[in-house]
Amino acid sequence: MTLQYNHISIDKATINELPIESFAGRIHVVDSVDQAKKAVEVLRQHNVLGIDTETKPSFRKGRTNKVSLIQLSTDAECFLFRINKIGFIEELRDLLTDPNMTKIGISLRDDFSVLHRVDSFDPRNFVDLQSVVGQYGIADMSLQKIYAIIFGKKISKSQRLSNWEADQLSVPQQYYAALDAWACLHIYEALQEGVAFYYTQSKSENIEL
Repeated sequence: MTLQYNHISIDKATINELPIESFAGRIHVVDSVDQAKKAVEVLRQHNVLGIDTETKPSFRKGRTNKVSLIQLSTDAECFLFRINKIGFIEELRDLLTDPNMTKIGISLRDDFSVLHRVDSFDPRNFVDLQSVVGQYGIADMSLQKIYAIIFGKKISKSQRLSNWEADQLSVPQQYYAALDAWACLHIYEALQEGVAFYYTQSKSENIEL
């Protein structure tokens, strides 16, 4: 039996022609333990969150820094937990291990790896978009490409290699970090709702079964 499977994929040139997406919600920079505890209380009012992390880049071969930032986003606001300043506090760790709260991210193995360099924990009820999008015919695995396929907008990566342990996060850094976490949630919700993709160009393959 032969089945036809469509791989929806988008190239960099096409992405670069798309309008740039921006985060329109409220951003909260959390750089004290008291702020972190209050932020977790707000986040616990939601059942599903977007998540991402940022790590100060290392330009030395073989050296990897610890995670600097954990971003957790709802539809309307994003909290930027400055782990390099406040540590991986118990309340935040409990949220990430709570089996009753769904956390949506991408390439989560990498995130967990850097988080375990700060403290050990048992992540529960996480959904990695890379394990989901294939069910919808999407072949690309990067956040930027998945977002472009679904929404027809570009997520800028210009701040990716910036200093995430700077004394103060710049406004561009804040919006970049918030957008990545929110975008994961936005993608998940769109897939759950069955929205039509902006970009549907695909390559068909015949698979012998």
